[in-house]
Amino acid sequence: MNNKKVIFVAFAIEDERQRDFLKGQSLHPRSPFEYIDMSVKTAYSSEWKDKVRTRIKRSDGVIVLVSKNSLTSSGQKWEIQCAKEENKPILGIWIYKEDRTNIQGITIKLWSDANIINFIDSL
Repeated sequence: MNNKKVIFVAFAIEDERQRDFLKGQSLHPRSPFEYIDMSVKTAYSSEWKDKVRTRIKRSDGVIVLVSKNSLTSSGQKWEIQCAKEENKPILGIWIYKEDRTNIQGITIKLWSDANIINFIDSL
């Protein structure tokens, strides 16, 4: 895995800490991916959407961090829809042991190095 893949991470702002854990994994020298952070704490402007779409287009795939917060996160919903429109491969990862929230149209797996690496290797 000499060429790192660029992965866009979609998450609800309430799950920022779990995003930080995933970001930490990407900083490991042997990590097979780079991480793109587009998190915001303010309203989603058209400028933000343009920037997100550009970054999703440049990404090799999208990892969606899935929790009950995903169901009410308008920003994350928009990012997922954008990834689908851009035909990007998407993997959902459950980020809490007791939370098995589903998002229609997204394959969701347990958070494990193997599941993340297998997804990235498939890109």
